[in-house]
Amino acid sequence: QVQLVESGGGLVQPGGSLRLSCAGSGIFLSAYAMGWYRQAPGKQRELVAVLTRSGNTNYADSVKGRFTISRDNAKNTVYLQMNSLKPEDTAVYFCARGSTAATMTMIVGSWGQGTQVTVSS
Repeated sequence: QVQLVESGGGLVQPGGSLRLSCAGSGIFLSAYAMGWYRQAPGKQRELVAVLTRSGNTNYADSVKGRFTISRDNAKNTVYLQMNSLKPEDTAVYFCARGSTAATMTMIVGSWGQGTQVTVSS
């Protein structure tokens, strides 16, 4: 059974940092492109970071320079390091595995369950 399990969300003050983790079971994450999406209340789900199979990364303009996506193949885990967090980063964050159709465009095969990130003072 393929599962993606996110962790690491929580409440953080503006300017703070969080690291999200996405652990894979029943699947080798290194065989796929991996992405982090987020969905704020009343808004569409948006792709914020992509890590291709070859190790290239792409980011949404809104997070560029603040977020970093990475992968640890030994732990079969993908991370999203989020620095300089802003209130507008508040959302449920989902990891996704799939393939890349174009820059910042994924064809998603499976989703994680999501983890809440709240940025507030």
